[in-house]
Amino acid sequence: MIEFGFALKQTRSEDLDKTSLERFHRLLELTPSFKRCFQCGNCSATCTARQFTDFSIRRVHTSFRRGEYDGLAEELRKCMLCGKCTLVCPRGVNLRSLIINMREILDEPQKTGKR
Repeated sequence: MIEFGFALKQTRSEDLDKTSLERFHRLLELTPSFKRCFQCGNCSATCTARQFTDFSIRRVHTSFRRGEYDGLAEELRKCMLCGKCTLVCPRGVNLRSLIINMREILDEPQKTGKR
């Protein structure tokens, strides 16, 4: 076989039937402005914590929306809650409230059952 210098990767498709989105729906109830986020990246571009760590609000948003909660609590603790992300958001998402609510939801004991 000829070596072309690349390899095929596994698909990144998500099976949402196997994922509980209960926490995500709870976050939408607490911070309804989260629905307006369209992942433009302005928040990540201006993030103070990003200058000193590998923190990415955009990556946290994506993981939370997908129901991938492993390691998110530690990641969210990197945020300094300075509010620069909220100031530059073109859709008016209250990111400070969003991050505080994400922290609280992730600290709650998870109920069994899928939504």
